[in-house]
Amino acid sequence: MSVNIDTLTAAQIAAGVRAGEFTAADVARAALDAIAQREPEVQALLQVTPDLALEAAEHIDAMRAAGADLPPLAGVPFVIKDNMNLAGTRTTCASRMLENYESPYTATCVQRMLDAGCVPVAKANMDEFAFGSSTESSAFHPTNNPWDLARVPGGSSGGSAAAVAAGMAPLALGSDTGGSIRQPAALCGVVGMKPTYGMVSRYGVVAFGSSLDQVGPFGRTVEDVALALDVLTAGGRDPFDGTSQDAATSFAASLEADMAGKRIGVIPAFMEADGLAPEVKSAVEQAARVLEAQGAELVEVDLPHLDAAIAAYYVIGPAEAFSNLARFDGVRYGYQEPACSNLAEQSSRSRAHGFGTEAKRRQMLGAYLLSSGVYERYYRAAQKARTLITEDYRCAFERVDAILMPASPTVAFRHGELSDPTQMYLSDMFTISLNIAGNCGISVPMGAGADSGMPVAAQLVSAAFNDTTLLQVARALERGYAEAASAPGCTVAPGFAGKGGELA
Repeated sequence: MSVNIDTLTAAQIAAGVRAGEFTAADVARAALDAIAQREPEVQALLQVTPDLALEAAEHIDAMRAAGADLPPLAGVPFVIKDNMNLAGTRTTCASRMLENYESPYTATCVQRMLDAGCVPVAKANMDEFAFGSSTESSAFHPTNNPWDLARVPGGSSGGSAAAVAAGMAPLALGSDTGGSIRQPAALCGVVGMKPTYGMVSRYGVVAFGSSLDQVGPFGRTVEDVALALDVLTAGGRDPFDGTSQDAATSFAASLEADMAGKRIGVIPAFMEADGLAPEVKSAVEQAARVLEAQGAELVEVDLPHLDAAIAAYYVIGPAEAFSNLARFDGVRYGYQEPACSNLAEQSSRSRAHGFGTEAKRRQMLGAYLLSSGVYERYYRAAQKARTLITEDYRCAFERVDAILMPASPTVAFRHGELSDPTQMYLSDMFTISLNIAGNCGISVPMGAGADSGMPVAAQLVSAAFNDTTLLQVARALERGYAEAASAPGCTVAPGFAGKGGELA
């Protein structure tokens, strides 16, 4: 039977492998073929892993031939953001500092995907050390948006989002420190979820901001994302990550829920925010109508301290980045400058030449913010603002089950369009507050904008550890939108459908 991998969700691939409709090796080869055909244009990846992919796929096929029970995502190809360790690959964080760094072990989140039968096909491009919102700060090359190659895919997990949007794999892992899953998912027209802080282990993930970072999945559908989250949280708390928590539910099994009685918060001030594109505003308004049509009640809520979120984030984030990246000194880790007379010179020169512009900018800012006389004025104030923002969300979630808002203020912008770092930082204006509060959020595609023809999306937010409800509302939105209009669903971005990826 001949099928096209572009039309299959992760759930369908796993079911097809289990039923013997095709083999895991067939799927792996189709994914690798799609990568070979599409990657030269999209530039979503930093390393393709055909040997690891085929080895994992053949193991799945051997299990099926022996009559063994297959794991839940058997044979499903997935892409890994290149700040996550996978033994047998390099983990570069898209930086010259780690250009030749070989992963000594496998991150817990990646290992859980492998244990679930997933097939690793590639490591994805990203903004250097996750510092950015466009994947333009990668030391190796920018990534292009599969919907329009002249535009960015978002960031910092832009390579992961673009790989799913271009049909290279149905699932990908990203990390979200201030919107780095949800924003690129919105710009690439795929589903992207930031789980509650601590829900997924960060062991083996190169840290940006330790109190903000969270690993999460990209997928073509909400169901695929829920299946991936089931896998990422399987086994409960990771003893190697002191911040990880137990997840006591099956997210995919609880997806289909009645929206009658659900209360969805809307924030009027967000819908009038400066810089919000009309086509994005229209998509969020349509999302509200879709949920209301399914029985949900719309409730106005106020988050009075959210104006301070970006300022607080760009104090806390750089401060934590400065601390986390201090280890990359050319002595213990990373690029090492040759022919230096002493360790101090070697460290200074190695960091100067190993880090890119944005990585240097954020570390210098973090060093300043943590310096004597400045710490109390800025860092402590940012932490106080964090407490107020968290309390605002807590009060709001006493009244509503989820909050609806934009994920990105605009559709994907063109390469080089946002050259001012401050403008780039503002592209995360609707996503940053979730990381500050530790809540969960998801970006759901809402078709193409009327003006640009580029993907638009709606973001849903729920309280910490209320990920099940978040996914239920996201699934209802996806289902209701598909019924109300011709939604893109799991289709591949225009221009890439049919370019490789066919199973014979």
